[in-house]
Amino acid sequence: MAKETRWYGKSPEEVKVMSLEEFAKFLPSRARRKLKRGFTDAEKIFLNRLSKKDKLRTHCRDMLILPQMLNRTIMIYNGKEYFPITVVPEMLGHSLGEFSIPTKPVKHSAAGIGATRSSKAISAK
Repeated sequence: MAKETRWYGKSPEEVKVMSLEEFAKFLPSRARRKLKRGFTDAEKIFLNRLSKKDKLRTHCRDMLILPQMLNRTIMIYNGKEYFPITVVPEMLGHSLGEFSIPTKPVKHSAAGIGATRSSKAISAK
């Protein structure tokens, strides 16, 4: 038997029908403040397109993940490419940018020729 995912004791179906005022009661202060102040023009356009398309692309990395985004695939721009994210209940109240990391971890290899004192004596041929 699969374990049912719940968000603050509510099932995903109950969360999807919540109004933004009810949803804001469960959020931390910064997210509540963002909802209270309203969305930017780009975020309003994103929400309108959300109701029409199944997969959509966005640059709105600071957009809060809302209940109407549950179980949707959203392509978030990370500065180079669009990274696909499927929204699950644990993501509610976070921003989209948290799930599309713009930087890769640095991977160092061996020093190049001439980078150290000992390698200057080695010929490059």
